[in-house]
Amino acid sequence: MPIAIYPGTFDPITNGHTDLIERASRMFDKVVVAVAYNSKKQPLLNLEERCELARKATAHIPNVTVTGFSYLLADFVRDQGATVILRGLRAVSDFEYEFQLADMNRRLAPELESVFLTPSNHLSYISSSLIREIASLGGDVSEFVDPVVEEALKDKFREA
Repeated sequence: MPIAIYPGTFDPITNGHTDLIERASRMFDKVVVAVAYNSKKQPLLNLEERCELARKATAHIPNVTVTGFSYLLADFVRDQGATVILRGLRAVSDFEYEFQLADMNRRLAPELESVFLTPSNHLSYISSSLIREIASLGGDVSEFVDPVVEEALKDKFREA
């Protein structure tokens, strides 16, 4: 089975992300959670914090690794020896953007395949941006993220 790369900013990693990673880990020999440094975004958590939280949230999955990256995804996938880019689709609204990305990645690297998974129904409405907003207002995010992520968010907003 091929190696799959699951790219994203994971700011922060949510139970929806973890659900996809767990399911992908049963489909592929190895899943690399690729935490993107994105200069166009202003993340709440820095790259190392996001990587560390993703490592902790996925520590129970033996064939998953987490690494940060800051260059073209198609090149990163090749550098990892992977042939699959894994992406999540929560809603129809995600589809158009993800379709554009898949087409561009196919153009840049025809040997790569994009595979799309949908989260479990009870997780389909979760997004990192909603989690950040709830946490910033002191809301309870415990059912949406791993306990280590919940604590990191509490700490981050206490600092602010």
